[in-house]
Amino acid sequence: MTYNELTRRHFETAVHAGTLTGAGVRRGAAGSKDRGTWVQFDLDWRPGTQRQTLVEVRFLAFGCPHVIAVADWIAERAMAQAALAQYAEPPALRGLPESLPELKARFAVPTEKLGRLLIVEDAWIAAISPPSQPGVDGAA
Repeated sequence: MTYNELTRRHFETAVHAGTLTGAGVRRGAAGSKDRGTWVQFDLDWRPGTQRQTLVEVRFLAFGCPHVIAVADWIAERAMAQAALAQYAEPPALRGLPESLPELKARFAVPTEKLGRLLIVEDAWIAAISPPSQPGVDGAA
């Protein structure tokens, strides 16, 4: 398969690959290695005087070069937006930095791989969603 330049660059460098730990880290994952695609995002939030600030994003991914490239690009984009204070606190995060059709076009992802982008999106949504509170909404 031929990959576009953006996909190759993010796949080959994947500068945001890794994990984070600490009290402010939120983790979200989706997919299955057994089924060929798994993605995890770690977001490190630091408390501020009036709001939390996103200070770091890392990801782990098992999948094709498109999955790894898109996950790395999302992490990069989130950090750039955080630097511009657009991602100021968890409620401001509503989804991916771009829609799935835009990501599909940007990375030249074949239609048959669209399900893999949905897994990346699910992992991102899980990472940006507020943590469940015990005893609230049926959470244990």
